[in-house]
Amino acid sequence: MTQDFAARLQKAVADRTAIDALGVPDLATGYAVQRELRTAAGPLAGWKLGVTSRAKQAQVGVTSPVYGFLEGARALDIGEPLDTSALIQPRCEPEIVFVLGRDLAGPHVTAADVIAASSGVAVGIEVLDSRYRDYKFTMPDVVADNTSAGRFLVGTPVPPTGIDLRLVGVVLEKNGELVATASGAASLGHPAAAVAWMVRTMAADGDGLRAGDVVLSGGLTAAVPVAPGDVVVVSVDRLGTLELACH
Repeated sequence: MTQDFAARLQKAVADRTAIDALGVPDLATGYAVQRELRTAAGPLAGWKLGVTSRAKQAQVGVTSPVYGFLEGARALDIGEPLDTSALIQPRCEPEIVFVLGRDLAGPHVTAADVIAASSGVAVGIEVLDSRYRDYKFTMPDVVADNTSAGRFLVGTPVPPTGIDLRLVGVVLEKNGELVATASGAASLGHPAAAVAWMVRTMAADGDGLRAGDVVLSGGLTAAVPVAPGDVVVVSVDRLGTLELACH
């Protein structure tokens, strides 16, 4: 079953065509499908959290976080445009990104542990691209679909020391117009708490974070659809500003 689900998702990516939700029966099966996709993927850049903010939970109709992996080949470089023709239905959202300075794993990891293990934090833009038509899915379905991972862009990391990531202001703009604002606390009360939740959850499967991993801590606002000609700008206090042009 998991191999069939994974193959259907891979075909949707290859065809750049949305499909109906798969009807994955439960979260355990969803993560099993995701592991099939992970095995088939190239080298990983790190991990991503999804559905960590109330805004995002309301937008997609789910009620708790999920996580997925980041394939290195899906990373965008600063200044590189987003090729929307390679995606199905791209949407952009603002992120606070952690860069791990050392390994971090185990069932009792706290937000303080995450901050201590991070060599830097950065502003990020995640480009979502659900393989399901109109972003309609259940929690097991979206987990199987690697939490709608598409592309991602990470700014220059800065040391986390002295930055209260709960309180930093976040601004999302599209084509010069304000789309949404938030604070870091939109992600489970603190972005590092969201990452700690993920590490604790991963521990059950023997997974964890490694030095050098990039971790997207969850979208801080609802995601905005993008098309050729659009320009998305994300600003996070103390962390900087990123611009992404869409072609």
